[in-house]
Amino acid sequence: MHSANYRRLLRTPGAAAFFLPASLGRVGVAMTGLSIVWLVHGRTGAFGAAGLVSGAFAVSEALGAPQLARLVDRFGQTRVLPPALLAHAAAVAVLGYLVAADAPGALLVLGGAAAGASVPQLGAMSAARWAALLRTDRAAELPTAFALESVTNAVGYLVGPATVSALAAAGHPMAGTALAASLSVAGGLALAAQRDSAPAPATDCAARTRGDGSVPRGPVLVLVGLNLAIGVYFGAMQVSVAAFTVDHGAPGAAAPVFAVSNCGGLLAGWLYGLRRWRAAPAAQLPAASGVLLFGTLLLFTAGSPCGLGMVVFLTGAAIPPLLTLFNVLTESSVHPSVLTQAFSWLGSAGAAGSAAAAALSGWAIDSRGPHGGFALGAGAAAATTLLSLAGLRLLRVPKRRPAATRPTPD
Repeated sequence: MHSANYRRLLRTPGAAAFFLPASLGRVGVAMTGLSIVWLVHGRTGAFGAAGLVSGAFAVSEALGAPQLARLVDRFGQTRVLPPALLAHAAAVAVLGYLVAADAPGALLVLGGAAAGASVPQLGAMSAARWAALLRTDRAAELPTAFALESVTNAVGYLVGPATVSALAAAGHPMAGTALAASLSVAGGLALAAQRDSAPAPATDCAARTRGDGSVPRGPVLVLVGLNLAIGVYFGAMQVSVAAFTVDHGAPGAAAPVFAVSNCGGLLAGWLYGLRRWRAAPAAQLPAASGVLLFGTLLLFTAGSPCGLGMVVFLTGAAIPPLLTLFNVLTESSVHPSVLTQAFSWLGSAGAAGSAAAAALSGWAIDSRGPHGGFALGAGAAAATTLLSLAGLRLLRVPKRRPAATRPTPD
């Protein structure tokens, strides 16, 4: 199989028209959290204050994303997204004003929380559109579509933070925040303008009464737990890799090591989506998580930043297939009327795990050095593997439901 798979997907009527704007907006979303760190630090000179504001942003986004997604499922993307984007732009502008005005720290935290609560969930909305577009007669291509989403997400988190860091290093942290918000809003508005590919809003109250629109507790709880564990892995690695390079007298090597990990992820995600796998998605999960666990155990053997780079190439390569499988299993486990909510819950779990691990790994590193942080990451990978095995029966893809009504402009 070759990249014609991806070209065929994007040539599907309406696909490129929603996928490209969503991808652009997700670069802005990937920039926003770090841009706030640089913005607050550039004005206050204190990473402590910057951490509090960015932490409020992250927690608020994790709590607010499922609520925004619920509105999207209920009323439709094209109705909910424009006012949500307006609220996000206003919140970021207010935060910028507060920083420029040297407002008290409490107000800055509130401003960060407001910006986080209104972050547009463009990844979940794009994934929901792929599901609506392909579910009827091209369901076998959904893994490829979700792999493309995973690759795009990795590109966003590779390009976005690097761009905002470069602007901050050049003395323009406010420009980084403004650029992040502009990309998010522009991409979101362009996505909202594509009405034909938007999933139909869940207005069938009778179906909800029968329970067809409920989120199955077992499968979704397993997937939320898996995303929580992956979030812990990410949070632990972010701090541990930096600590490792500092411990070896090469703090500047952290950025190349992260770049190597991201490149491994990009390559693996791209290749994974090119193949039609015979094994069921639930059966693939333990294999992919086992690769991640094996890679995290190899972290303890790394004796230099170069050696660490070779190991994180492997661990980075395990992540996109896992994220793709999470989306595939979520789409097959929930009713279309709550799909955006389900995707958002996965993202929120990952964000919560990452935030918690960032704090825990700092304590572990202070106590036991970089290997303490690696141990936390290895524990998260082990939990992912065990949960994948334990959830095999729950995550078994059921017989596909009859296709939902073709999306209509909302």
